[in-house]
Amino acid sequence: MGLLEDLKERIVIADGAMGTLLYSHGVDRCFEELNLSKPDEIVHIHEAYIAAGAEVIQTNTYGANYVKLARYGLQDDVQAINRAAVQLAKQAAMGRAYVLGTIGGLRSINKSAITLEEVKRTFREQLYVLLHEDVDGLLLETYYDLEELKTVLAIARKETDKPIIAHVTLHDAGVLQDGTPLADALTQLEQLGADVVGLNCHLGPYHMIRSLEEVPLPTNAFLSAYPNASLPDYRDGRLVYETNADYFKETALAFRDQGVRLIGGCCGTTPKHIEAMAKALTDRTPIEQKCVKQRAVNISVQSPDQKTEPPLQDIVCQRRSVIVELDPPKKLGITKFLEGAKALKEANIDALTLADNSLATPRISNVALGTIVKQQIGVRPLIHITCRDRNLIGLQSHLMGLHTLGMTDVLAVTGDPSKIGDFPGATSVYDLSSFDLIQLIRQFNEGLSYSGQPLGQKTNFSIAAAFNPNVRYLDKAVQRLEKKIQCGAHYFISQPLYSERQIEEVYEATKHLKTPIYIGIMPLTSARNADFLHHEVPGITLSDDIRARMAACANDPIQSAKEGIAIAKSLIDAAFDLFNGIYLITPFLRYEMTVELVHYIHEKERSAKERKVLHG
Repeated sequence: MGLLEDLKERIVIADGAMGTLLYSHGVDRCFEELNLSKPDEIVHIHEAYIAAGAEVIQTNTYGANYVKLARYGLQDDVQAINRAAVQLAKQAAMGRAYVLGTIGGLRSINKSAITLEEVKRTFREQLYVLLHEDVDGLLLETYYDLEELKTVLAIARKETDKPIIAHVTLHDAGVLQDGTPLADALTQLEQLGADVVGLNCHLGPYHMIRSLEEVPLPTNAFLSAYPNASLPDYRDGRLVYETNADYFKETALAFRDQGVRLIGGCCGTTPKHIEAMAKALTDRTPIEQKCVKQRAVNISVQSPDQKTEPPLQDIVCQRRSVIVELDPPKKLGITKFLEGAKALKEANIDALTLADNSLATPRISNVALGTIVKQQIGVRPLIHITCRDRNLIGLQSHLMGLHTLGMTDVLAVTGDPSKIGDFPGATSVYDLSSFDLIQLIRQFNEGLSYSGQPLGQKTNFSIAAAFNPNVRYLDKAVQRLEKKIQCGAHYFISQPLYSERQIEEVYEATKHLKTPIYIGIMPLTSARNADFLHHEVPGITLSDDIRARMAACANDPIQSAKEGIAIAKSLIDAAFDLFNGIYLITPFLRYEMTVELVHYIHEKERSAKERKVLHG
């Protein structure tokens, strides 16, 4: 008999958490390394689960891959750690339990942190060691990202005929983080060759059972469930799980009623939880039929305050468009800022862009100022959102707030690291990259939160993304644009350029893209300003000619401003026939400079139209 044959006949009990027990013993480091340094302790935990009634145990290899071991400087020990893990599990099992080689997911909330190619390489290295040590099957667990799980499952199925258990992990009941209903996801895994499909981690029994109520019995696979003990509490710097074993005894029967045939535990569970489930399931006869609860179809509706003006990506494709950045002040008091916003509104700009604590320096909230300029001045705010200052919870809350305020134009950027700003010791969050943030906003437009749950309404964000052409290899920067388009970007806003030739090179490199680009131009104010931008601001490079022109009037502030505007106008001339969108950055709240440039652009546009009419 083998594991699959047993599952055909009866419900099988699996083990619980390894890391939870090690953590409770005071171990707070790489759990997988203990396969080498403390093998007896690993064997003891396996034996405790078998004594509790577990018929299936998993190797202590959840994070025993190159990527995760590298955090501890153990990346060269992948083979040794995985090999030892299988040997220890077999030593404990002694034929009394099946040994599953465990491989955990790599992607979580920051999906773009690791590419699929990296996932494949890392997975194969661990897979081959486990298979070489002749495990009884594979357990692919804690996969938040369905794409990743499907990718590694396909590899594993090609390499072995051994049983494969494939587990997704949910943020919220019944749905994956990309919005895929659990039932659909498990069907896809079954079609790819998984022998057992199910859930593990994050959810406790209550929400996991609710999720399984919407899942029909698989046709060619079995269902499994490894719930967490409970929601953890945080005390004195440690995570604590409090659910008692009696609760698991009660819920074991509910899991059986949902068709689960392989049942174990995840975070917070101990041999006591497994023993409780084993005692509850004295009758191991599985169900053959179940009544499936239909998933409620949520019809997302638009907000009553729907956006009436066309999105900027449509405007810039149809005509000349000018947007202007006016940074929120660093100090309290917004009189001059509002004067600038009003002057730019009168100059006829399409949007006022508001940075999100640029250069990691605290400024007045751009959402607060965006609300004021929209309501009091009638100018369209374009709100920058960085990944630096907010975790995933804060970013979602921020987006919901912007939607509620009716501000639908956003620029998704990574954000300058905290160490370059006024508070270098502050934490840079970076839960998400700019790619992930763009995807998150696109998902909001589909009416789904990051967890995949309906938001109740679809947002209608117009998504701008940043473009830095000031790099050594422009083709690499363009590849990033293409990736951002795939993530959901509607248009791009570039870093400021200071070379007519560079503007032409950017056009040639990007003309194949259908996604419009606003070319960034920022007038210089002085020679010192030019040197600072060139030498110290990431992503900005000035030509020697421009720096020389500014240096020639270094001691004359008025002439320096005039020269800065003259340089900006020549750059506008270079961009005018190549790009419909011009993005002007206001230096130091000197809005009179950008107002003059806005007038210059509009006058060029009028003259161009007049010439076109004259020439028929």
